[in-house]
Amino acid sequence: MLAILNRNAERWALLVFYTMLVATMAVEVVRRELFAYSSIWGEEIVRYAFIYLAWIGAAAAVRDRAHIRIDVLFNYVGPRVKACLYIFGDIVMMIIALLAVWWSFETVTVSWKFGSVSHGLRMSMVWFLAAVPLGFSLMIFRLIQSLLRDIADLAAGRSAYEGERLFD
Repeated sequence: MLAILNRNAERWALLVFYTMLVATMAVEVVRRELFAYSSIWGEEIVRYAFIYLAWIGAAAAVRDRAHIRIDVLFNYVGPRVKACLYIFGDIVMMIIALLAVWWSFETVTVSWKFGSVSHGLRMSMVWFLAAVPLGFSLMIFRLIQSLLRDIADLAAGRSAYEGERLFD
C-alpha cells in the first residue's frame, strides 16, 4: 500500500485539483455567458486550485526528475560523474527548498495569528498560504528519496536514475 501511495500520491492530488479547477472554470464561464452573472468564490477556487496544482506538480516532477534542466553536460560525462552531478543538484535544490519552507511558514504563521480570511470564500487564508510550505516539504521528501537512490546507485556502480515523464 505504501509503495502505491509513494508512486501515485501526487498524481491523485494533481487529478483532484485539476478537476476542481476545470469544473469550476467551466461552471463560471457558463454562468457568465448564459446568465450574465459570475461569483467571486469561483475565481478564488480556480486560483487556489492552480496554486496547489503547481506546488504538488513541482514535487511530483522532483520525484520523476522531470524538471526542466540543461543536460548537455550529462552527454559528455561518465556514469559516476553524472551521478555526482545529480547529487550536487539535489543538494542545491534541498537548500533552496529548506529556505523556502522556512520563509513561507512565516507567512502562514502571520495569517494564522491575525485570522485573515479570503474575500469570496471567507475561509482562513492559512489553507491557501499553506500550499507553498506544503509543496516545498513534499519536494524535500522527494529530494531525500532521490539523494538516497543516487547515493545507492553510485555506491553500487549503477547508472544514475535519469527520470521518467510525469504522465506516461
